[in-house]
Amino acid sequence: MAASDISPLDAHLGYWLRFVSNHVSHAFAAKVAGRGVTVAEWVVLRDLHDGDGVAPSLLADRLGMTRGAISKLADRLAAKGLLTQTADPDDRRCRTLALTPEGRALVPDLSALADRNDADFFGHLEPAERARIEDMLKSIVRRMGLRSIPID
Repeated sequence: MAASDISPLDAHLGYWLRFVSNHVSHAFAAKVAGRGVTVAEWVVLRDLHDGDGVAPSLLADRLGMTRGAISKLADRLAAKGLLTQTADPDDRRCRTLALTPEGRALVPDLSALADRNDADFFGHLEPAERARIEDMLKSIVRRMGLRSIPID
């Protein structure tokens, strides 16, 4: 194959998606790190914020993560005082994960950082442009059957 037949990296839409995604993700990771959490921990905190408690297996299913990953995240968040892990009195193997008051109070601040990060990268777009991009990306997610929450 001749060198002229090899497409350049930037000829691929995936290149541009990854380019933007990496910058958006790294900027957000830096913002939440300033509050003492990782992006993965933020995802768990945000999911738990709207409920009263959940089994780790259900949380893993909802977030498209492994149970092992949820267990590690729960342990880290518990060590930070942001989450409780309560054993079921009838079955000590079953646990319920719930936010502590400190964890619940942190979520709105982290959400504001997410909003600010979105505004930093996409605030210049017209609402119709932003909606069109979002619709296209959601269409790809549906078509490809993607489930895992993007945390890396």
